[in-house]
Amino acid sequence: MRRSAAETREHVLAVTHELFYRRGIRAVGVDRIASESSVGPTTLYRLFPSKDVLVAAYVRRADRLYRAWFTPAAATDGRSARQRILAVFDALGEHLVPATRRGCPFHLVLAEFPDPQLAAHRLAVAHERWVRHRFHDLTAELAREADVADPAALADHLTLVAEGALAMVAFLEPGATARAARSLVLRLLPPEP
Repeated sequence: MRRSAAETREHVLAVTHELFYRRGIRAVGVDRIASESSVGPTTLYRLFPSKDVLVAAYVRRADRLYRAWFTPAAATDGRSARQRILAVFDALGEHLVPATRRGCPFHLVLAEFPDPQLAAHRLAVAHERWVRHRFHDLTAELAREADVADPAALADHLTLVAEGALAMVAFLEPGATARAARSLVLRLLPPEP
């Protein structure tokens, strides 16, 4: 089957995502990605001139996939900020269901690439800042709707719960992790008016 360059690129990234996430970025070589993607090394290097470029593309793709479930859950659509915050954690729970989760892909990237000069590191940090910023937006809205003593602190607490759930799913049953996260969020949020 012939694919366009864009389709080939996306196919390679999908295979790369699975391999990097399941096995670790440094543990997976470019030759294995080429083989499992059923593309020649020349094609792979034409799409991604180096492994560093491929790793950065992997982090961008992971970010895009994360935002694809987070953004609709938090969307301004007539629901209260409280309902939207809970919807984010409901969506997170759906995201955590597969038993093969290793944890947060961005945490894994930061563990493998601690050097802040590397693109993969910077992209993972930018993702984590985006999540925190979104929770700050939601808690600022919540403070306009309900009594919230410190919306910034609440946003940081929600970020910690979400990030903790993503980290814990690597060693706890995903459904239990999601339920515990949502239960904690309910304790943090002001009661419904």
